[in-house]
Amino acid sequence: MTKKNTVRQQVLAANWKMYKTLGEARDFALKLLPLLKENSAQVIICPPATLLNELQKQFSGSVVAIGAQNIHWEDEGAYTGEISALQAADAGAAYCLAGHSERRRYFGETGPVVALKAAAALKAGLIPVVCVGESLQERENGLALTLLHDDIQASLKDIEPTTRLMIAYEPVWAIGTGRVATPQDAEDAIAHIRASLAEIWGNAAQKVSILYGGSVKPDNIGALLACPNIDGALVGGASLSAASFAAIVNAAG
Repeated sequence: MTKKNTVRQQVLAANWKMYKTLGEARDFALKLLPLLKENSAQVIICPPATLLNELQKQFSGSVVAIGAQNIHWEDEGAYTGEISALQAADAGAAYCLAGHSERRRYFGETGPVVALKAAAALKAGLIPVVCVGESLQERENGLALTLLHDDIQASLKDIEPTTRLMIAYEPVWAIGTGRVATPQDAEDAIAHIRASLAEIWGNAAQKVSILYGGSVKPDNIGALLACPNIDGALVGGASLSAASFAAIVNAAG
């Protein structure tokens, strides 16, 4: 592998999905901060929307930033159950996920919808983490690289090049299954994503942090971070434990 890029920000992001109550979130914050070693990586926690404001208070002044798991693309309106990028930012979020595989699978989000959400996030001052990835069937049928190429272009349609945006590659077959792409599998896919991004963003693609997500754990994060195109991780289940997530963050050095 080639030398590790030193220009892009390393990022370790936690996606709590639909887990944790207010008390559990407070307990997590109290346990996590003493465990974190000083390093240059950006640390993000994406909790349920009910916990955004509380966690922003708990981690205020620390190395940990808060992100929303999902936003609507409109500033406001009659969209029951949704939150806007402006509301997420007002509650303490600095980042947001857009197009997570579970949003695509269970709620029918498509590339064009993700592009609207990413644009809304940028407009509101949030940094979007645009998620793309393939299913096991798509991978086994040899469609993974084509799908990733097309999804990057659809999910970033009409968005101007910016370093205030990140991408997360999450092979669906490796999320919550205990299976993980090998470091070389992940590196190859992320290098392809970066090349696909370069087709629409040119040299700016080299400055965009691209994360890997899919059964990331303390025992595999080191090998993943050693890959030249992998700039961090989007962590699911292993982020629910303060000790486990701290070990992952500290591996960034």
